[in-house]
Amino acid sequence: MAVLPAPHVRSAFGWRWAMVGALLGGLVALTFYAPARWLAAALAQATGDRLQLINARGTVWNGSAGVVFSSGARGAESISLPGTLAWTLRPVWGAVDAALTLPCCAPQPLRLRARPVGGGMELDWRDGSSRWPAALLSGFGAPWNTLKPEGTLDLSTQALRMEFKGRQLGLAGRATLDATDISSSLSTLRPMGSYRITVDGGPTPSLLLTTRDGSLLLSGSGRWSGTAMRFDGEASAAPGREDALSNLLNIIGRRQGARSLITLG
Repeated sequence: MAVLPAPHVRSAFGWRWAMVGALLGGLVALTFYAPARWLAAALAQATGDRLQLINARGTVWNGSAGVVFSSGARGAESISLPGTLAWTLRPVWGAVDAALTLPCCAPQPLRLRARPVGGGMELDWRDGSSRWPAALLSGFGAPWNTLKPEGTLDLSTQALRMEFKGRQLGLAGRATLDATDISSSLSTLRPMGSYRITVDGGPTPSLLLTTRDGSLLLSGSGRWSGTAMRFDGEASAAPGREDALSNLLNIIGRRQGARSLITLG
């Protein structure tokens, strides 16, 4: 014959199970209904306030916000994208799938998968394209806030993967940026030209800058060390445009005759 626990023992067990249920329910609610402002705060902290979500609404999993690019917490330069960003996050096995809807800049949602790897984070971007105003570069501070570029930036990606580990950034795949009809406050020529930047990932990611057309001729190449880019290039003026571009050439690099040598990193 089974012996039933005393009433006070059954009551204690029931109370404990009720507490466990309440805690689990609270955890589930916190997970699925965490406010979007938590994501905004985490992103601002992770980027040193260089990428900010303003007036975030909704939840971490489904939300919207304005987007501001800034030169940092103490930076004086910032620029806002027109319209709003809407995002949808969906947990999958060991990762999170994200869809980013940006009517201002992408004809289709930008999609990626984020997963933790070896003490860091890996972002796999689905192949896609987007168009951005070149003016947003001014929000990143020097030298862009001096150049104040205008024009359009068309970005396309192929099998692009980014791996963050502390201050290290690894790259795989390819990203191509077409900068079209670029002008600057430092020159009266409008536009100065159109350019292409190609980034190829691998053990030592590389960057190649070429001029598609225009009066300001730019070329160069670079290597990504994992924490910094080493870039060597040069700028010059097309025949007949030397006077109009002289001031700009003096600023963007070290003059060597008709050329301006550009060294970064």
